[in-house]
Amino acid sequence: MKRNILIHPDPRLKKICSPVVDLTDELRQLADDMLETMYDAPGIGLAAPQIGMLDRLIVMDCVKEEGEAPRPLIMFNPEVVASSDETNVYEEGCLSIPEQFAEVTRPKVVDVAWIDRDGNAQRETFDGLWATCVQHEIDHLNGKLFIDYLKPMKRQMITRKMQKLKREQARE
Repeated sequence: MKRNILIHPDPRLKKICSPVVDLTDELRQLADDMLETMYDAPGIGLAAPQIGMLDRLIVMDCVKEEGEAPRPLIMFNPEVVASSDETNVYEEGCLSIPEQFAEVTRPKVVDVAWIDRDGNAQRETFDGLWATCVQHEIDHLNGKLFIDYLKPMKRQMITRKMQKLKREQARE
């Protein structure tokens, strides 16, 4: 089932999410709903707070090449356990901040540990776009948005655009 994506500014997007202690069928269904919502948006990542749920859960799939098999990842309690000194700059966007993009510098390579939808511990090294995406989504779980990396003036400009967008949507 597709879920509604919250638009910044929304106080739920600034909250720190609670760890998942018991992997329930409801949480597995939430993860499946999040993947459906992400693909429909379309996006390459989605964090639970973006649909108003304050659980440490993200989904992502950075496969973009036509004809390449999708690689959906569901991560409960994801955390970066190691990161490279080398950095990458990507122009990031966010489903909660539609049509706004800005360059963000992050570690180029990260090791991430998480629990999969079957309750198994996983660990993987991500590079490039995958590394940027997983860090962006984990930031959401800590109440941080990509615009928090920007200079105050640019951040305020984007926030004002989002406030205007929300007013326009409310009138529809």
